[in-house]
Amino acid sequence: MEKAAEYIQSIEIKALWKGGRHISWTLHPDVNILSGINGVGKSTIINHSVKFLSMLEQGELRIDDMSDLVKVKLYPEDAKKIKFDVIRSFDRPLIHSDLLEKLADSRVKTELDWQIYRLQKRYLDYQVNMGNRIIELLTSGNPEDANEASKISAPKKKFQDTMDELFADTHKLIDRKSNEILFIQNDEKLTPYQLSSGEKQLLVILLTVLVENNEHYALIMDEPEISLHIDWQQKLIGLIRELNPNAQIILSTHSPALIMDGWMGNVTEVNEITNF
Repeated sequence: MEKAAEYIQSIEIKALWKGGRHISWTLHPDVNILSGINGVGKSTIINHSVKFLSMLEQGELRIDDMSDLVKVKLYPEDAKKIKFDVIRSFDRPLIHSDLLEKLADSRVKTELDWQIYRLQKRYLDYQVNMGNRIIELLTSGNPEDANEASKISAPKKKFQDTMDELFADTHKLIDRKSNEILFIQNDEKLTPYQLSSGEKQLLVILLTVLVENNEHYALIMDEPEISLHIDWQQKLIGLIRELNPNAQIILSTHSPALIMDGWMGNVTEVNEITNF
């Protein structure tokens, strides 16, 4: 099995734009914020990085055989791949008719709905794996394992408590008796597809972080502030780090609120990593 990386050390992209402009971006192990005015190329950098990471993940490209156009340096340096998630914030209607026809759930109407739909299965798998680990520890006969078992469910409870707190103003609570993500509002049950775009977006981000189960991986987001209230924007990075301190966050933004909670030193302007 190929060794997986803990985080990405750097990304280099040559001749990304006409005129021979190159990108050389050295990354922090924890939080990386790419900033700049509209049209400067933030999304282009993110999209090209995701493209080559996807090729690496699918075996279409090997870390040792990267072309002169892109180079990704991982940590540790003998790692051959990295696990990553990509979250898209735009809640556009789904237009792929063939995809809609295959879906068993007619409530899936938008791109955020589609992300939630896929996350529901990952959430169920996460709970099954968590339950199996707890059973294994409780039946081991080792008293210390019993204490360890109680810690395994702590991230799930943290996620549930966080969602309840964030949605408190609209009186929405996570249904803790359900195996899938459901909410209760004024004694009525709501599916996540009934949430507002901002609520869906926040749910997608935090649920994605939870189901990675505290593993090392890269979380890549393009303008995650879209549709989020400014208070949620300010809390977002801290909430992600609380749910999984091992996640390397890589995001683009032009929202000052995202960096207000102590992340100014993790901001990189596009012009700082662009050269000719």
